[in-house]
Amino acid sequence: MIEKPPRCPERVRKSTGSVAFIAHRFVRQGFWATLRHHALLLYVLLVLGADRHGLSYDSFDKLCALLPRCPDDDLVARNALIHQDLIAFDGLLFQVLSLPETPVVVAAPALRTPEQMRQADPATIQQIIRPSLGEDED
Repeated sequence: MIEKPPRCPERVRKSTGSVAFIAHRFVRQGFWATLRHHALLLYVLLVLGADRHGLSYDSFDKLCALLPRCPDDDLVARNALIHQDLIAFDGLLFQVLSLPETPVVVAAPALRTPEQMRQADPATIQQIIRPSLGEDED
């Protein structure tokens, strides 16, 4: 391993008290890429508040109050983390789990209605942005 000096030696981080961590595998083996924005925020918040066993004692409502969101995003994010085997939740306590062998990849649902296309089709982002830029839609 190559040793490199810190850029600001007077500000080197020190571990005092409790320490939160996310395993390198979370990014390197694709777990990060499988989560949508809100689920990532909730996961990081749970990791930061968890004890050494991964237990978070904050209520779901308290955690949700800390996150910018649409009202349904909290439940969707929580359920995605449970489905992807990253957390356990018994209705009161969350537990951040050790990472599974591989990430759970959830296939994108088929977009069948115009409303689903408007809400979830990545190509429609240009239709949303263009009017805000004063451009005409095609």
